[in-house]
Amino acid sequence: MSHATTCRYGLIGSGIEMSLSPSLHEVEGAHHGLDLAYDLIDVDHPGTPADLGRLLGDAEAAGYAGLNITHPFKREVISHLDRLSPQAADIGAVNTVVFDGGRRVGHNTDAVGFAESFRAGLPGAPTRHVVQLGAGGAGSACAYALLSNGTGRLTLADPDAARRAELTEAFAARFGADRITGVAPDDLGEALASADGVVNASPVGMHSHPGTPMPVDLLFPGLWLVDIVYMPLDTPLLRAARSRGVRAIGGAAMCVFQAAAGFELITGRTPDTGRMLEHLRRLLAKRSGHPTTPRRVT
Repeated sequence: MSHATTCRYGLIGSGIEMSLSPSLHEVEGAHHGLDLAYDLIDVDHPGTPADLGRLLGDAEAAGYAGLNITHPFKREVISHLDRLSPQAADIGAVNTVVFDGGRRVGHNTDAVGFAESFRAGLPGAPTRHVVQLGAGGAGSACAYALLSNGTGRLTLADPDAARRAELTEAFAARFGADRITGVAPDDLGEALASADGVVNASPVGMHSHPGTPMPVDLLFPGLWLVDIVYMPLDTPLLRAARSRGVRAIGGAAMCVFQAAAGFELITGRTPDTGRMLEHLRRLLAKRSGHPTTPRRVT
C-alpha cells in the first residue's frame, strides 16, 4: 500500500488492448492528487513475452506498485507470489498483486465486485438455484461470492471437464457437496429448468471472444441473468435475454467495484465508486471500437 504522490501499476492479460482500465484508474487517481500511470501489458501484443514470471519481475524491477491480473493468468499467477490474502486463497485465483517491500501479495477483488454489483443491479433476486457458465479465474470468484452470500445450490457449467471438476470439488469441500454441482454444457437445459438465474462468468461475449456462452433459446421469462462481460456493454447474451423477458444486467458495475477495491489496495486511497461508474459509462458510450496501443514495461 502506497501513500506517495506518484504511482505506477498496470494490467497483465491476453487480448486487453481495448481495456478501459487505464483511464478508469488514472482519472480516479487524479481526483486524489496522484500522478498515476496505468499500463496495459498484453501478451497478444507483438514483442510482449507470454512469460508471466518474467513480466512480473520486469514490472517489479521497473518500480511498479502492483499489477492487476486478468484472463488467462488469474490462477497461474499464484505460483509466482509470496503470499495470498485469505479470500484469494479460498477462491484459488488472484486479480490484484501488490508489491510490498520485496514481497508479492495476491488478492482477489472479483468476488466483492460481483457481490456488490449483484446487490445493486438485481435487488431481491432469488438465489435458491443459480446456474453459472465458466469455471476459470473469474468463475471461481463469482461462485465464491454466490455461495458465500446465500445461494442455495450452484450448478457450474464449463466445457473444460477437468477445470469444472476441480472447482466443484474445491467448493464442495468448503461449502458442502449438496450446494454445488458440475455439469457439461450439453446438460444446461435440464439444469436451467429449475434455476432462478444464470451468471456468465466466461470470457465468451468479449470483443476478443465473440459469441454467446450458451444457446439463447434456453432462456425464458422469470429467469434473471448476469453477464460479467462489460466490453461490449450490450453483449449478444444480454440482448437475447432481454428480448425473452429475462431481467438482466451486464458487467460494468462489477468492473468498477473490483477496480475500486484494487485501486485502494495498491494506492492506499479510498476511491469514489459512484464517480468511477459514471466515468466508465461515459467511456463505454464514447468507445469507437478502435483498439489503442498497449503501453508496455520498459
